[in-house]
Amino acid sequence: MPAPEIAAASPSYNGESPKTPAVFNVLSFGAVGDGAADDTQAFKLAWDMACHNDSAVLLVPNGYSFMLQSTIFTGPYLPFVYGNLKIDGTIMPPDGPDSWPRNSSKRQWLVFYRINGMSVQGGGLIDGRGEKWWNLPCKPHKGISGTTQRGPCDSPVAIRFFMSSNLTVKGLQIRNSPQFHFRFDVCHDVHVESLSIKAPAQSPNTDGIHVENTDNFQIYNSVISNGDDCVSIGAGCFNVDIKNVTCGPSHGISIGSLGFHNSRACVSNISVSDSVIKKSDNGLRIKTWQGGSGSVSNVAFHNIHMDAVQNPIIIDQYLY
Repeated sequence: MPAPEIAAASPSYNGESPKTPAVFNVLSFGAVGDGAADDTQAFKLAWDMACHNDSAVLLVPNGYSFMLQSTIFTGPYLPFVYGNLKIDGTIMPPDGPDSWPRNSSKRQWLVFYRINGMSVQGGGLIDGRGEKWWNLPCKPHKGISGTTQRGPCDSPVAIRFFMSSNLTVKGLQIRNSPQFHFRFDVCHDVHVESLSIKAPAQSPNTDGIHVENTDNFQIYNSVISNGDDCVSIGAGCFNVDIKNVTCGPSHGISIGSLGFHNSRACVSNISVSDSVIKKSDNGLRIKTWQGGSGSVSNVAFHNIHMDAVQNPIIIDQYLY
């Protein structure tokens, strides 16, 4: 097979000297983009090639739908300082638990691990195809009178960033994740902006953005509607700024839950401002488990408009 073609992009500027990043189009690495073929290896090959260039754009082109298996994209050698992962097409996982490979984790779909200095943006769509996962008998809304039934219940987080820093996630649409749409664990210096996150109001555990052990995190100018928290802030987070977010239908914006299984959890320096919460069970919530320890400190809620919210502000120290 001939070597994949690498195109040149328009110049990108980083304050002083211009760079012309090489463009790595996944179609040039064997991706089909018909929504049925497995394009995982083509994406991984394009990723590996982009990672060995001083300046690179990994392009997921418009007009195509790419099906990817559960995959980990690994750094830290990724040099996306002058480029980015640009998603203009559609990315989707296998259609439900019966289509998921037996040897793949059912707890995560796309994972970015030990990445430093990457931008993920574009006008494309990440379609989590979550409906068959939501309909598992173990899900609370499927049991008799809200009870759960026995059986496998693991469901994948759509996009997870783990032990990564200096990240920008901007302009994407993501819908119908089997579980959380975005999850950030042990990350630093993250800017999230202009996202559209959407799932049905009855979809279980479909948090829009969950952060854990993460600091210097910004969420701006985004619209989130789902079946759980629009944003959930877990243990070990500090310096989190949420601004101009429209949330709902949902369970609101939450700190917690914290202190599960008698654990210690601390959260500090949290700001939520200039936002709208509508048609939601809760507005702004702090929730902790009985028996846990730790603290929640320096929290500011400012200029929040609420419409049809059952519990506008709630602090629950005896969860379930």
